[in-house]
Amino acid sequence: MKTPNQTCLAAVLFFGSVWSAIAGGTLTPAGSPQKPIQIRDHQVNVVLNNGFAQTEVLQTFFNPNPQDLEAVYAFPVPRSASLSEVSITTGEKTLEGEVLPKKEAEAIHEEEKKAGNDTGLASKNSYQTFEFRVAPVRANSEVRLRFVYYQPLEIDIGVGRYVYPLEEGGTDEAAKSFWTTNSQVEGQFSINLVLKSAVPVADVRSPGFEGAAKIQRQSEGNYTLTLDRSGSKLDRDFVFYYRLADNLPGRVEIIPYRADPAKPGTFMMVVTPGLDLKPLNRGADYVYVLDVSGSMQGKIHTLASGVSQALGAMQSTDRIRIVTFNSTASELLQWTNATPENLRAATEKVKALRPSGGTNIYAGLVLALKELDADRATSLVLVTDGVTNQGIIQPAKFHQLLKDVDLRVFGFLMGNSSNWPLMRTITEATGGFYSAVSNDDDIVGQIMLAKSKIAFESMHDAAFKFSGARVFDTTGDNPKKIYRGQQLVIFGRYEGAGKATVSLKAKLTGEDKTYTTTFDFPAIDTSNPEIERLWAMAQIEQIELQESIGSTPPDEARDAIQNLGVAYQLVTDQTTMLLLDDDTFAKRGIARNNRQRTALERQAQSIRAQEAPRSYRVDTAQPAFAAPAPHISQNGGGAGGGALDPSLANLALLGLLIAAALYSRRHLGAR
Repeated sequence: MKTPNQTCLAAVLFFGSVWSAIAGGTLTPAGSPQKPIQIRDHQVNVVLNNGFAQTEVLQTFFNPNPQDLEAVYAFPVPRSASLSEVSITTGEKTLEGEVLPKKEAEAIHEEEKKAGNDTGLASKNSYQTFEFRVAPVRANSEVRLRFVYYQPLEIDIGVGRYVYPLEEGGTDEAAKSFWTTNSQVEGQFSINLVLKSAVPVADVRSPGFEGAAKIQRQSEGNYTLTLDRSGSKLDRDFVFYYRLADNLPGRVEIIPYRADPAKPGTFMMVVTPGLDLKPLNRGADYVYVLDVSGSMQGKIHTLASGVSQALGAMQSTDRIRIVTFNSTASELLQWTNATPENLRAATEKVKALRPSGGTNIYAGLVLALKELDADRATSLVLVTDGVTNQGIIQPAKFHQLLKDVDLRVFGFLMGNSSNWPLMRTITEATGGFYSAVSNDDDIVGQIMLAKSKIAFESMHDAAFKFSGARVFDTTGDNPKKIYRGQQLVIFGRYEGAGKATVSLKAKLTGEDKTYTTTFDFPAIDTSNPEIERLWAMAQIEQIELQESIGSTPPDEARDAIQNLGVAYQLVTDQTTMLLLDDDTFAKRGIARNNRQRTALERQAQSIRAQEAPRSYRVDTAQPAFAAPAPHISQNGGGAGGGALDPSLANLALLGLLIAAALYSRRHLGAR
């Protein structure tokens, strides 16, 4: 429990699927006599290049109180994001961060704080937030915070997406009752984004900011966006879409990093399959499971990207079933043919829903798995924020429930604070697919992207294999299923340079398929040192998944995560970033490993900023795929000639009406 003299600074950043429970802003304990910390300015600089995003955030805070305070600044980072740099500047003094084992960093921080010295601490709160502690923040003075993180990017049906999250997650009632939030930016709120793509980009878009954001096309793959506002609030997400050109080939890209030929190299492989996956023309079954608990209140996109996407893929020969859950689960609609009349009846049933209560996802899944027809292809569409708090909550139990079931699971995580590790466990058990949805996403676009997964066949038993070079410590190379338009990201390490072969083997409608190409691993390539941190974070996520399903003992997982976090300077559940000034680091004999690593990254970034985007495609001479990569503009990809098929558009509209009805119930009927 914080005392009234302990003020919490919080702004919410994000990535993909992890959010803070509080909207962007400074936090003050409820009932505190202290004035809230002011946000003087909030600047975000983003570079999308070479398959990953670099996000730099700079914020200036002002303490208007007559006494010094300890500050806590909390922010969420997205799935697979690696926090690389943190600095806090007060007056002429700058504190920088080095990652140490958690207990060691916390002990040093407390010692320095008790001695009255400037110190800071950056720690991780499970999958939800990173938290910075700064002591002291001087009376009537400013504090400037800077941090940088990286995250891999993926293309879905030819569309890339970047999200900077700010909207309240709405899942932590205890936090909302304890803190009061000031999300107002007194000065400037600005976003500067640079997109550099080696393949042509047809168009870009930032929904909701069309009038405010200035977008310029520098070349066919290079765009810039600038957004500058005064007096803004940190209460809505920033979403940026970029649509690649049509008819691009399926391709394999290798982004390597190797600074020393005597040591292993690291790589990120991005595979954009060119696959001719056919529509599921025969009748299929779709059971979708809707979270109507209290934590879902206000998340209109929950059903817009879940119910609407499922309905938008229906044919009259399909069958539909709806299960809802909060503290318990119930069947809203039994198996019913997906005729327009039946879908309209389903709409009326949903209109009567009143979201409330706890979240028992397990009960919803158990009910959904009943009465499955083994003779029909079945897809399960789960729409939730994943914040399960009742019934069975252990991830291993979810994995056991689903691992032997023959169906496809599609998860849609709604809003901030969504529990992506649990959704990952659920979908991984069946080789499923999940994505996050923001309230600032394009709803029609989300429908189109989802339809290409749900309404089309998928490849089964998919796995990548390397030969000709020793490749090890890989992640993402055993996807099990591959869906239409899905881009795959594989991380790994390699020994030796020269020729290597990668093969993708899978089954399609019972037939064995193999896609292969040969390429060169470089002896030296220092253009992308950030790849090492991204690889280490992917390794950590894989270890966490194995621990969650019971495959890795907790003690072994903790040790492995701590070792990777320290070696690659990543803040994890087992490591913490300690912020001190240069003299104090020297006095304590703490090695400046993160300073050395960030210096290499900054140097590479400076060089890349002056260069045209570099192509890392390695299968040009020996294409791995004969077919082009699926694209959202193609017939059958969710759009025909750039527009939804009229019958599907009607069903999508029906789903949106369902979403609006439930949204209205949440805000009006629940009062």
